[in-house]
This record gives sequence, structure tokens and C-alpha cells, in this order.
Amino acid sequence: MKLLPFIAIYLSAFTVLADDNIHQQVTLKGKWLVEADQQVMFDPQTSALKLWRGKLLTLSDGSADNSQQKQLHIIEPTSGLVEEKSMLMTLSSQVKSSCFSSYLAGEPDFEALAVDPNNDKVFIIVTEDARNGDELSSACQQRFQNTGSTTYPTLIVRLALDDNNILSMTHVRPLQFDASYNVGDFSNDGIEGLAFGQDNTLYLGLEKDSQGLARIFSLVLGENFWATDEFAPVIDTEVLLPTFSQGGHPINGMDYLSKDNHPGYIVAAARNDDQLWIIDLAKKQPTKIIAMNFLAPVSAENNECSDWEPIGNTSLEGVAVAKNKIWLINDPWKAHYIENAKCPSNDEKYKSFSPLLFSLTIDKGWLE
Repeated sequence: MKLLPFIAIYLSAFTVLADDNIHQQVTLKGKWLVEADQQVMFDPQTSALKLWRGKLLTLSDGSADNSQQKQLHIIEPTSGLVEEKSMLMTLSSQVKSSCFSSYLAGEPDFEALAVDPNNDKVFIIVTEDARNGDELSSACQQRFQNTGSTTYPTLIVRLALDDNNILSMTHVRPLQFDASYNVGDFSNDGIEGLAFGQDNTLYLGLEKDSQGLARIFSLVLGENFWATDEFAPVIDTEVLLPTFSQGGHPINGMDYLSKDNHPGYIVAAARNDDQLWIIDLAKKQPTKIIAMNFLAPVSAENNECSDWEPIGNTSLEGVAVAKNKIWLINDPWKAHYIENAKCPSNDEKYKSFSPLLFSLTIDKGWLE
């Protein structure tokens, strides 16, 4: 017992708490996502964001309005305009014959998105919470019971766009977590971020594990990755994530930021904290924390409100790196989103759970 004070002092010397260790503070002005009829986008529950052919792609999760699910929405970033024609997902014959066809054909809870760096007609998405979906058959349960996490496996899904612009789920594999990772089995706390790094390495951001901590895993999508439909075991990257004194600090979206002669960085959105984490894949530098405040635009008559109003609950869930800029999108939290409304002219936008798009310039100091 007499050794405990010494141990505590020793550990504190090597553990830097992130509570007040903010590298930078920024205020970001957003733009409402607007559809072709000039109305704000209705309840898409945007849970991903990636740059694609000069535009942005986003994905809706399983809590979105049915009209928004199972498709990739295309956004013009400078205006926030959502293209009228989205990319609707279909199931290939191979996926239809898989153990997971019933769930994927229904209302899967898709989270996160990555664009294949070798072929921009190929996309990777992942499922999070299948508790309300159809159960696996007995044979499939026997085959895929050792997930290391949830009873129904987390699924990584390959999407491909053909020459006729048909987007198909071509392949699916369940993810497997080593039991030693202690990931846990929770609803709505699974993989929420995907990003391709170097050498076809896909990074997967876990919202939180059984200890309430965010984690980042990796998976190499080699040439023969999709030649099987067996478990795909992930590896814990053991990157240096922030340590806080208390509370939950999950990550809910991420992308890859490259640097010459370096493994690169993961830029992760910490939804609960309104923060970006700049995570060193070389595991040399502690994570830098960018604290953010958010403003929503206001279009009010008779000058009844100011042009911008602060957002109390933003809930970021999408991160897209684009040259010298980072784009961010939120996933409106239905229980609290309307509480953000200060000016009456924004009431309907919040009631429609319309997301906002933000951007900030990449600071070279983040990578030093």
C-alpha cells in the first residue's frame, strides 16, 4: 500500500491529460444542406463524409428517414447543394446468397465511408447496430459466432459503381475483434469511422469499447481480400489517443491526412466534445486537440435575429480531407437538435433534422 503514491506520481509523469491541453480553438460557420427544391435536406442522419471527384459523398444511417437510406448522397461543397440523383444501393447475387443478405436487404445501420484509393468507383462502408435486424440462420450463427464483440457481426461492405452508374453491394465480410481487445457488446457503439491510409490499410474508428474508450483498428485490404467471405480479423493500432480525467469521449468520424516521409495522421471527430483529434500514426507525438465552436446561418426577416446563431449540440459524424481543407458534417441528434434553435426562422430546419456542412483550413502546425 505504501507504494501506491509513488506509482501514482510515476504514472502522472507519463500521462498528459487532455482536459485542458487544447492545441487550437476555432469557430466554424456552417451551411445548411439544401436539396434541388431549395428545401433543407430532410432527416438524412448523415453519418459519413468523403471527398469524391471534387464533391462530397455522405451516407445515412439506420435511423434516417426511409427515403434517405441505402444510398450515397452527392454534395456540392461550396453551396451545400445535394444533387437530386443519388447513388442507390443494390445487392449483387453474391451478397444475396450470403449469410447477411436479409439484414442488408432490409434497413441496415450503415456508418462511415471510405473511397478506394486505387479505384474511385469502389467504396467501403460498415454496419454498426444489427440488433433490430433479422437473426442469422443456425448455420450462419455457428459459423460467425466468435465476433469478439456483438452477437450479430459488424459487417464491412464493398460497393462498386458500374459503367451504367449502378451502385452495387458486391461483397461482404464480417469483422472479428480479438477477445483481448475487450471491445464489448453495445448498441450504437461500434465502428463509426473509416479511412484509407498507406499500402491499402483501412483504419476503423470504434466509437468506444467496454471501458468507454475510443479505439482505432486497422485492416489491410490486399488483392485477395474479397476472395473469401470469412471473418476479417482487425488489428489494434495502439495509437496514442487522448486521456481524459472523466466522462465519455467517443470518436464518430475520421479521415486520413498524409505527410511526406511519414505514416500520416488520422483526423477524428470527437462528437461529444466538439473536437478534432489529430492522431499520429507513427505513435511518436501525442494527439493534438482542435476545439471547435459552431455557428448556423440565419435568414430572418425584419432583422429579428443576427445572421448567425451558436449551435449547442452539433454531433459531428463525418470528416473529409480535401487538399488544404477539412470538411465536416453533423448527424443531428433527434432528442436534442431542436434545442439549438434560437431564431424562429431556423425552427423548421432543426425540426427537419437538417445537417450542416463546415470547413476549416489545415494548419501545418498540426503535423509537427
